[in-house]
Amino acid sequence: MHLRDYFKFNFTYFALTIILFIVEILIAIYVHDQIVRPYVGDLLVVILIYCFVKTFFDFPVVPTSIFVLIFSFLVETLQYFNFIEFVGLEKSNIARVVMGTSFEWIDIVTYIVGIVIIITIEKLITKWQLKMK
Repeated sequence: MHLRDYFKFNFTYFALTIILFIVEILIAIYVHDQIVRPYVGDLLVVILIYCFVKTFFDFPVVPTSIFVLIFSFLVETLQYFNFIEFVGLEKSNIARVVMGTSFEWIDIVTYIVGIVIIITIEKLITKWQLKMK
């Protein structure tokens, strides 16, 4: 199979991507607490990335989830090495919000929890769809 065989626009994932993106923006702008912004925001961001990928590609759930998790780990690793400063974007608010600025082990845990939520929900949806047939 070719990559083009997996290309398929999915409106449901697109709508979820938009909704999650708006929620993430609202969290970034208006929430300045010790729980929602740092932890719920990180948990939601892996779900957002997953939905974005699934908007355009009909890849299986687990490989897509693993890809998103690895990508999230990469971003967190770049934070550990102060990538934003390395490339001279430390004064860019957009870069700081999108990329993040500090490595935290708990972020790794929140990414994993987000992926577990994705896989669980996708399994439940698949079971429900099979029952409906």
